[in-house]
Amino acid sequence: MSSSLLSSSPGFIFDWDGVIIDSHAQHEESWGLLFQELGRPMPEGFFKATFGMRNQQIIPMCFDFVEAGDHAEIARLGNRKEELYREILRRDGIEPLPGVVALLTELKQLGIPASVGSSTPRLNIETIMAMTGLADYFQAIVSAEDVTMGKPDPQVFLKAGEKIHRTPEQCLVFEDAHVGIEAGKRAGMKVLAVATTHPLESLHQADAAFENLAGLSVEKILAAVGTSVAARNEAA
Repeated sequence: MSSSLLSSSPGFIFDWDGVIIDSHAQHEESWGLLFQELGRPMPEGFFKATFGMRNQQIIPMCFDFVEAGDHAEIARLGNRKEELYREILRRDGIEPLPGVVALLTELKQLGIPASVGSSTPRLNIETIMAMTGLADYFQAIVSAEDVTMGKPDPQVFLKAGEKIHRTPEQCLVFEDAHVGIEAGKRAGMKVLAVATTHPLESLHQADAAFENLAGLSVEKILAAVGTSVAARNEAA
């Protein structure tokens, strides 16, 4: 690693589910259990269409008996869904996705800050961090409770960049969802997509896309999204 790359000091922002861990199946199961408790069938394609959104967006959009302004009921249903999700996690266990630990270890060794920028509730993130031992790799977390606008609004990534003291031009976002890729681009950040949720060929909106993080070093990642990332950081 060259000294100029180190001096550029980029910031890495990671979406959580689908990038650091893959609990798509557990999320889908927890939604299914919630629909079951409510005595309603889960609509076909519901999970794929809403993945990456906040519960505050999903519930009034997909539960026709909940008014958009009924914040107490939206919160109650959202909290119950997340309780079910954590119960499933504790039952099944979970591991980081391929390449995650190696990349986070390299970032820590190089002194490059890492932040979580996710629509996931903080308790879910902290529960998984405790289960996987990932807490020490992140300098900041921005979760569902920290934002008022869900993806594709860029708020979550702008706040995540601020928490690690980086401008948008200095930040690289890792995403798996189309709404997250759009949010990263709208934040003015470079975006690297991983094909956990969607086919690789559908992730063309990102600056670079890979099947997963396995084998990706910091140098390879910065090269993949363009040397301008490092150049702008050195000027900042």
